[in-house]
Amino acid sequence: MKKLFYIGVIGLILFEIANVYFIMPMPGSQRLNSIDAAYFFHTWKWVFRGVFGILIALGAFAAFRGEKRSPYVAGLCLLAVAGVAYATNYEMAADTMFYQPSVLSLKNAVENKVDKERLVIGVEVNGQARAYPIQYIGYHHQVRDTLGGKPIIVTYCTVCRTGRVFEPIVNGQPETFRLVGMNHFNAMFEDKTTGSWWRQANGEAIVGKLKGQTLPELDITQISLEKWLTLHPNSLVMQPDTKFQEEYDSLSNYESGKRKGELTKRDSTSWKEKSWVVGVEVSSGVKAYDWNQLQKKRIINDMIGYLPVTVVLASDNKSFAALRRATPGQKLVIRNDSLYDEGGCVYTLLGKSHKPGIPDLVKVSAYQEYWHSWQTFHPDTKQYK
Repeated sequence: MKKLFYIGVIGLILFEIANVYFIMPMPGSQRLNSIDAAYFFHTWKWVFRGVFGILIALGAFAAFRGEKRSPYVAGLCLLAVAGVAYATNYEMAADTMFYQPSVLSLKNAVENKVDKERLVIGVEVNGQARAYPIQYIGYHHQVRDTLGGKPIIVTYCTVCRTGRVFEPIVNGQPETFRLVGMNHFNAMFEDKTTGSWWRQANGEAIVGKLKGQTLPELDITQISLEKWLTLHPNSLVMQPDTKFQEEYDSLSNYESGKRKGELTKRDSTSWKEKSWVVGVEVSSGVKAYDWNQLQKKRIINDMIGYLPVTVVLASDNKSFAALRRATPGQKLVIRNDSLYDEGGCVYTLLGKSHKPGIPDLVKVSAYQEYWHSWQTFHPDTKQYK
């Protein structure tokens, strides 16, 4: 019977470690194709805990009634189980490390207290615009809001450098999500209704009952707050929740690429795992543009498949956009953060025409990401060189 006690102890410790190992950034875990195993352990966790708990209970009397040292050894084993369970379920669990803001405070440009040099994820829905500083949403991972009459979740994964905004609508109904961990270094969210796990990089359910479904995605702009307010003067700006000031401060140098940690640092050379790229996705293909090259050129007129696309970087070295040109022959240049073509047409950084009667350029999906993230979730991507 004593053996049952120690089998239960060892089994429970190994299970609790495995239950967190596959869904958190631990050595080697994020390079494995282990999402199915992670979901299996998570789904059946109470069965595993129950079985190993029964074994411990069945053998406890014999374990504590053995030799002189036996009670002490058995007691230490139970303390070890309690310590591992606490560490893996509280200290190392994603939803106990990162919290949503207790109060979402939004201010207009006049009342705003956020430094205008900060990078934001800008969103516009039905004529309403809002800016969410990366320094804040990078900690929270998701922020729930309503914009232009639509519920939205503003998401960010610092390990991938991915910002995305989705409508939290599943099968026509509003859904609630919690941060559950990560897969291939990308944040995963679990829906409350079915317990399916959703990938932050593209809003796709990757395991669970809803596997294969995707959340509706909204267009975003990664841009300095100053330029966003210039283009959207009536925008509201997310303010810091003072409850999390220490966490915000820890990310103060994240957006500039000056962090030193392995997960969130920047490799300043090109096409390395932690190098920055701008990934562009259109109906005719997917392509990645090296951030260093974009900083040198400022503007790149290119073709992605059969579509003419221009990627442009503003003078602040932070704000960028990708636009679909009217024709392959149209060539754009940038001056004072405005775009000009040879025919005298003038556009804003986001493609809005300055001249009546001249149509706007179409803004297309573009994201600044780590190269490892973009190529992992866009394996068919091409590289602009």
